[in-house]
Amino acid sequence: MKRSLPTWLFVLFLTLLATATDEFIIAGVLKEVAADLEVSVAAAGQLVTVFAVVYALGAPTLAVIFDRFPKRTVMIIGLLVFVVANAAAAVSPDYWSLMAARVLAALAAAIVTSAAFTTTAMGAPEGMQGRYLGVVTAGMTAALFTGVPLGSWLGGSFGWRATFWLIAGVGLVAVIGLALTAPSIAGSAPAPLKDRLSPLRNTAVLRLVGVTFLAASGGLMFYTYMGEFIHEIANGSYRMLSVMLFIVGVAGLAGALLAGRAADAMGPERSLRLVIGGHAVALGLAAVFAFSGFGNPVLLGAIIAFWSVFAWGLNPPIQGSIMGAADPTAGMTALALNISGLYLGTGVAGALGGVVIGIADVKYVPLVGAVMMALSFLLTPRRPARGADTASADAATVSESHPAEA
Repeated sequence: MKRSLPTWLFVLFLTLLATATDEFIIAGVLKEVAADLEVSVAAAGQLVTVFAVVYALGAPTLAVIFDRFPKRTVMIIGLLVFVVANAAAAVSPDYWSLMAARVLAALAAAIVTSAAFTTTAMGAPEGMQGRYLGVVTAGMTAALFTGVPLGSWLGGSFGWRATFWLIAGVGLVAVIGLALTAPSIAGSAPAPLKDRLSPLRNTAVLRLVGVTFLAASGGLMFYTYMGEFIHEIANGSYRMLSVMLFIVGVAGLAGALLAGRAADAMGPERSLRLVIGGHAVALGLAAVFAFSGFGNPVLLGAIIAFWSVFAWGLNPPIQGSIMGAADPTAGMTALALNISGLYLGTGVAGALGGVVIGIADVKYVPLVGAVMMALSFLLTPRRPARGADTASADAATVSESHPAEA
């Protein structure tokens, strides 16, 4: 009998839509923020950078502290702090007040995201972990073509402060949803600090974090400079870029959901190799297109759609693999460590892509990205890490003890 997805899963989708939107939404209103707070656009841009850095560093640190608390409690309190931080951002009188609000929002988003993925993995019925992770991951992907564009439009129409009121409102709705529907996933058993830090000594977990770091560095390098790539290679206009970004969002959403199903059907390790390998091939095709001089926008759109499916299909299999490789008492810390790898890779993607363009040309960006994806593929494990079965059994036991149905 086919099981329907529980309500709490869609609440977590909404939760990650809000936290993912918060990271990049200010990028669409940088000029307005700079003018209103009387700072340079470059200074306003640091509001994005600081959020990402604090998020990356805060995720594993806070996970160690809060892993022993019930996940629903952690998510609700974290989301309330997130809502307050965004409300504070909306009424910030100056640049440094806004910066402080962004730091607080990033810390809250980091712990909420870690707890949300842990809840999803442990609350999923046996054999459906990948599908559940795919749905929640889709919330982050949906921010690419719903939350961020909507927030940017709202900021342009009603002022940049309206974007933060929007995020605070969505976060508050998610708080209510979690209070009513979230499953009761207990915190990990009391353990010494060295046990909670075990992912830092777990070579299987660190190897998977390395896979994520390289994949994010290579894949998001192409995404970061997609506008310039389209302009130079296909003589694209702003309208064409908007269409391509919409394609990225739709195909990426499909990729997250399909990758989740593939992880359940094939196992997380095999599906991870499929996703990483497909991602490398897609970037290789983009590089061939760039050097061919063909420039057809329809073909470029097809390549970008193909790339997006694999680029945003990473999270379900990588998280399933990490949950299998980690000690069950430190699953949240391991997932948080992977989030740090993702965000650090995002930062490297922007910096390295800039170097590639400065030294050579934007057409080399997908080529360099393909090389990094190939390295990520070589690092991807061929079989489940030792102890994965034990971790999976533990997750299944927790799931049975705390039913995940709304």
